[in-house]
Amino acid sequence: MQPPQFWHRPAGLLSTVLAPFGALYAMGTARRLARGTPLRLGVPVICVGNINAGGTGKTPTVVAIVQRLQAQGHTPHIVSRGYGGTVTDAVQVDERTHRAADVGDEPLLLSAFAPTWVSPDRTKGAQLAVQAGADAIVLDDGFQNPGLYKDLSLVVVDAARGFGNGKVIPAGPLREPMKTGLARADLLLSIGPNKAQTHFLDAWGAPPCPHLKGRLTPLQTGMDWQGSRVLAFAGIGHPQKFFATLKDLGAEVVKSEALEDHQPLSSALMARLENEAMLLGAQLVTTEKDATRLPDEFRAKVLTVPVRLEIEDWSALDDALTSLF
Repeated sequence: MQPPQFWHRPAGLLSTVLAPFGALYAMGTARRLARGTPLRLGVPVICVGNINAGGTGKTPTVVAIVQRLQAQGHTPHIVSRGYGGTVTDAVQVDERTHRAADVGDEPLLLSAFAPTWVSPDRTKGAQLAVQAGADAIVLDDGFQNPGLYKDLSLVVVDAARGFGNGKVIPAGPLREPMKTGLARADLLLSIGPNKAQTHFLDAWGAPPCPHLKGRLTPLQTGMDWQGSRVLAFAGIGHPQKFFATLKDLGAEVVKSEALEDHQPLSSALMARLENEAMLLGAQLVTTEKDATRLPDEFRAKVLTVPVRLEIEDWSALDDALTSLF
């Protein structure tokens, strides 16, 4: 489900009317965090979370942190709640047998980079990961979850959208007030091009914690997109960002289909998109995350554009990670 448009406009009548409900939501989050007794695992827990609801770039950030830890000689495991999956107990993701419908699309993608556990109870999943040999846990989301003690909390935000209208759900996109959340964060990562980064700082000011600036860069796969006619589809937090990436690569996006976040890619939907692409003389293309939800018969028919996180200056993150061991 795409977020309401008024969440990302200056506060108006609707957000003002809903503000009391946002205050109640914020109180509930604060109460849950205050009552929790976080478990210390004995290995570092690195939380990649957000204050906003919806996509901010957490998945490529998790991949980047995992790869930095692996380069330092560590054995990180990833723990996720498995949004959109059907599993009801802690399980290690196996890309050979699991589908996105079982464990969620993000964990299935992440399992290609490090052992990944899906568990509705993040604490149980993390404990199993430690038993399986993890010397660090990278928590995919969970910044507002009190179950585990976080040795390092990194909050991710889309630089272009920032914190929306600054209001808490349902009046705005925030899970908790910005100042409250950032007060608990060890690092803030804003993701976007230079213009968006400048806009972010102008709109929200310098954060109270070290601020990293990054961007998502398409991975070089040898594919020449220049002049390619494509029908692009994406069911992520902000599909327009993916369509813009394709245009920046030189592709001719003859049609773009913005789907709901995590929307199942049924055979009927894919058959319709395939027929439209044939009529337009276009190639079907989607994101790396969406590709995990493709029906088997369409996997060879759809191209993907993988992206990786590049950070302007890695030193603050590398220092923070090194200090944990």
